[in-house]
Amino acid sequence: MENTKKRIFSGIQPSGNLTIGNYLGALRNWVQLQDDYECIYCVVNMHAITVRQDPAVLRRRSLETMAIFLACGISPEKSILFIQSHIPEHTMLNWVMCCNTYMGEAQRMTQFKDKSARHADNINTGLFTYPVLMASDILLYQADLVPVGADQKQHIELTRDLCTRFNNTYGETFVLPEPYIPKIGARIMSLQEPQKTMSKSDPNPNAFICILDEPDVIVRKLKRAVTDSEGVIAYDPDNRAGVSNLLSIYAACTGKSMDQSVKDFEGQGYGSLKNTVADVVVDTLSPIQAEYNRIISDKEYLSKVIEEGDRKASAIAQRTMRKVYHKVGLDSK
Repeated sequence: MENTKKRIFSGIQPSGNLTIGNYLGALRNWVQLQDDYECIYCVVNMHAITVRQDPAVLRRRSLETMAIFLACGISPEKSILFIQSHIPEHTMLNWVMCCNTYMGEAQRMTQFKDKSARHADNINTGLFTYPVLMASDILLYQADLVPVGADQKQHIELTRDLCTRFNNTYGETFVLPEPYIPKIGARIMSLQEPQKTMSKSDPNPNAFICILDEPDVIVRKLKRAVTDSEGVIAYDPDNRAGVSNLLSIYAACTGKSMDQSVKDFEGQGYGSLKNTVADVVVDTLSPIQAEYNRIISDKEYLSKVIEEGDRKASAIAQRTMRKVYHKVGLDSK
């Protein structure tokens, strides 16, 4: 019977330790999506090398990121899980799409400006064309939907523009992807600069909680979380960003509404809030950590999952590239 489920594609870089923000904002949603959609999830290790990486560390982190996917509940029986660099069609399509991307489009991408400012000693052309590779990742798998946060909307807009341009120039080739905004999802902010999204690449280790952090580390980081001098626990992201972020983490981990979450802390101080949030974060992450430790120690199982996922992803990617090469005249038929 033909698969009538819509296809979702998403990926995460292995360029650092994944955070609770990655889990609550993305990975947990990925798990929920796999029953209703055909899901393709990727460790996007090629994107990681726009910033200098230690090869051995990148290799290890790619495997660890895949193990975290599995530990969070993403099933290789329900979803396609693979490592980006194992599928050469990503770079093949990237070159074709670079030749269909205007300089002005690439120059407008805010991520190039942000990363150039942070890595002024290594402003490479890969950093400039990074969004085109991201578009190629999506188009290669003919994705109907792409889960996106507020900081990724510009990338999906570029992907749609390139898709439409290619289809208009060469004939229908790619599915036009739509952004998918999850019904349930939390935007977790930095513990030290709560106006910014929590990032695994933040130079301040106290700004983020890693999925694999030990309980005492989690408690210590949350005790150091920035709040304010008001002393009253209330949800007001614009004016009370730090306290609101802690409430968001609590609500996301417990599944409670924000109103109920605020009510839970009525009459209590920030110390109590931080201690309780630490408890629910530890409870949320402990089973994931236990499963991760089991998977990462079973190298044979992990290798089999990656090998099978690579095989399934490759079949889709090769089919798309045969079509693309024929449309642009790069085949010999």
